[in-house]
Amino acid sequence: MLAPADFFDLSEPFVNQFFTGCPYVWQAVERLPDHVKRLVGQEQRLLGQISPDAYISDRSIYVAADAVVEPGAYLLGPAYIGAGAVVRHGAYVREHVVLSPGSILGHASEAKNTLLLPGAAAPHFNYLGDSILGWNVNLGAGTKLSNLTLVSQKDPRTGQRPTLRLVVDGQTYDTHLAKLGAILGDGVETGCNAVLNPGCLVGRQSLIYANMSLRKGYYPDQTIIKLRQESELADRRM
Repeated sequence: MLAPADFFDLSEPFVNQFFTGCPYVWQAVERLPDHVKRLVGQEQRLLGQISPDAYISDRSIYVAADAVVEPGAYLLGPAYIGAGAVVRHGAYVREHVVLSPGSILGHASEAKNTLLLPGAAAPHFNYLGDSILGWNVNLGAGTKLSNLTLVSQKDPRTGQRPTLRLVVDGQTYDTHLAKLGAILGDGVETGCNAVLNPGCLVGRQSLIYANMSLRKGYYPDQTIIKLRQESELADRRM
């Protein structure tokens, strides 16, 4: 239920490599820096269609030959931008980001320590922190994948933050991660302005309604997570 294969199609070798040796799906998040280093190395290889008006830092960055980096994009890195991936105007690619083939980081969207599997899209005004987006995931405009809880102050003695714990079917799992955003299985879609709080694990082909603030925990495959609200019309002339 909480293994990588429960969330993602791992038949493609490029995808499978990120989850090898991970009994629990969230363990892949902390290994992203190692994978970026393995894929990119210590140098830059900028092979794609990169606008001269994009900012590229001097860190290790790989941009595949048919990837596109639009004007105004900011690539800090280290990062891997795969074949056919698009970094749109105003997007911010921070540390340890992997954009798999055909994925999109769009206008005014920011990604940090995040893996987008093939076809995943964060196209408008999105924040992706310490997260994994499965095949063909689509985030509605304004969706935020929050990665740090409100009660995560550092211990003044050790300097460490508390780790995130998840309760699934009555069993508590310590992720051993101070920062964990969302794990979205293949085909998940979110509505506009949804906020996924730290530690949301969402099964394949699930739908999350617009404006939802989703609590941490596990949500099974094929779930529609609905937000119900009432509106009232009043006569302004009264």
